This record gives sequence, structure tokens and C-alpha cells, in this order.
Amino acid sequence: MTESNLRVLLRARPEGRVEPGHFEIREESPPSPRPGEALLRNRYLSLDPYMRGRMSAAKSYSAPVEIGAVMEGQCVAQVVEDPTGRFQPGDWVLGGQGWQRFSAVPAGNLRKLEPGLAPVTTALGVLGMPGTTAWVGVTEIAPPRPGETFVVSAASGAVGGVAGQIAMRMGARVVGIAGGAEKCAFVRDELGFPECVDHRAPDFAERLAAACPGGIDSYFENVGGAVQKAVFPLLNDFARVAFCGMVAEYNDPSPAPGPNLMQVVRKRLKLQGFIVRDHPRAFEVWPRTGAAWLREGSLRYREDVVRGLEKAPEAFIGLLAGKNFGKLVIEVT
Repeated sequence: MTESNLRVLLRARPEGRVEPGHFEIREESPPSPRPGEALLRNRYLSLDPYMRGRMSAAKSYSAPVEIGAVMEGQCVAQVVEDPTGRFQPGDWVLGGQGWQRFSAVPAGNLRKLEPGLAPVTTALGVLGMPGTTAWVGVTEIAPPRPGETFVVSAASGAVGGVAGQIAMRMGARVVGIAGGAEKCAFVRDELGFPECVDHRAPDFAERLAAACPGGIDSYFENVGGAVQKAVFPLLNDFARVAFCGMVAEYNDPSPAPGPNLMQVVRKRLKLQGFIVRDHPRAFEVWPRTGAAWLREGSLRYREDVVRGLEKAPEAFIGLLAGKNFGKLVIEVT
């Protein structure tokens, strides 16, 4: 191949905020597939908040990205060559890896995509890991009952937007939380949430309380910080909380003190963190379920597509600051 492999590497581990200098962009030769591997041209790269944790050496549920290694990320790709014969050149697949133009991965780990059934980018968002995360959090971790109040933070995002729509289908009254008037309007007008509260408003806590006059029965946590602080006093007895992420706190060098956990005893709350990969069956159930809802037009989503792999560091920094609007995807080429 004459084309180079543009790659984004981890140059240094951030202490606090992520900066452009923590990344290095380099051009190298494309990888050579080893036995059992296929060579892929990555077309779309998913950027997700969990990647901030991979930049740290702190102990977590997954190993960190090594200094000098390519940044971790899932890609939708096209097959360049597959010596195993599983795929043909040009086939669209889910399973490309890394912030890079080309990747060589085990062919058995790839899933063929049908572009005619749904846009291929949905495999990274509404029908992919974020959508599956929403499915698990709502149906297994903090399921609402009909008529209950379900609140979700980052409601305009890839996970929160789907979580609220699933909860509405389960009969809950859903209140979203998002940053800014434009995002709140999208949550109400496009996603169909009855209410959405702007967490940037100076009287956010009062507005959230007014939107939840009967308290909160289920809460899907994506943000943490000041949003979580406003939610906890509103939790009803026996409320369920699914802890999915804490994006507002990912850049904090020291963890902030949490809420007074005496409420957990007094109100008999159920608080549970979860990682979607611990629920492998959901990756079979949700894509089928979500795809059917997409075809009938009852599942809505939004993507924020940035063109150019070299813009991935800037886009990722913006993601951590809430600047994206919808599922953040890098169009690699």
C-alpha cells in the first residue's frame, strides 16, 4: 500500500484537564495482518467519555493506553484484505480499532454491517455500545414502573437520549437534564421528553424540583458533580440509581466528596454502578430491538460528525467539556 497510516498516539498522561499536548499525531506504514487477521480501513471512529480513563494509569476495569501507543477506540471500517476469507474487500464491518486510518484485527471479532438497513455510523452510537449501555441501565439497573418519574442527565447525548426514550416506552414520565437551551429544545421537541431542565441555569436545582413535583423514582447518572447534587435530595423512597458515568468529574485530579449517604439508609435507595461489557447478551438484544424501532421511526438520535482524524484530539477535549451535540463521531477519511 502506498497510503500511510495516520495515527493519534498518547504522548503524556494528563493530570487534570486533557490538552492537545497529551496527544501526538504521526504517519507510519500500514500494519501487516498476522495469521487470522484482516486489514481494515477505518472510516468512522467513535469518541466516548470512557477514553479519558484509558489515558490514566490509575487502576480501573480496563488496562490503560500505554505512552506512545495509539489511542483506543472502536471504528466502523471497510475491509482492505482478509486472508481468512470471511469478508470481501469493501465489506463494511464493526470492529476496527484505534485512532488510526488502518488497523489489523482478528477477522473473527468483526461484525458485518448492512449499509442499506441503517446508516453504518449507528453501529457506533444508537445501535452500538452507547445504545446498549442505555438499554442495560434502564431495563436492568434502574427500571422505572409505569407512571413513575425517570430522570436522565446528559439527555441529549448518545446514551442519555436513548435511555429516556426506552423509559418512556416503559410508561415512565421522563425528565431530561441537558446543557443549554438548544440541547433542551432538542430533547423535548425531537426526542419527545415531556420536560428537560438546563443544568447551566443559575436556579437549576429549583427548576429540577419544579419539574419533579412528586420526586424522582429512577435516575440514570451520566454526569455527576453539581447535577448529581441537585438530584439526590429529590430521590423518593426505594428510588433506583444507575451510575453509568461521571463526565463532569473525569478531569478532577482528586475525587470530589459525594452526597450524604445516610439518605441511602433512610430512603432505602438502590445505587448501582455498571459497565456494559458485563452484560454480553444485551449486545444481541438491543441492536435488534433498536433497529426495529429505527425502521418504524419511533427511535430518534442525533450524531455530531467531525471530519478528519487529525481533529480527534480537539473533538475529544470538547466532548469532555460538553461541547458536542449528539453522538460524537470522527469521519476518518
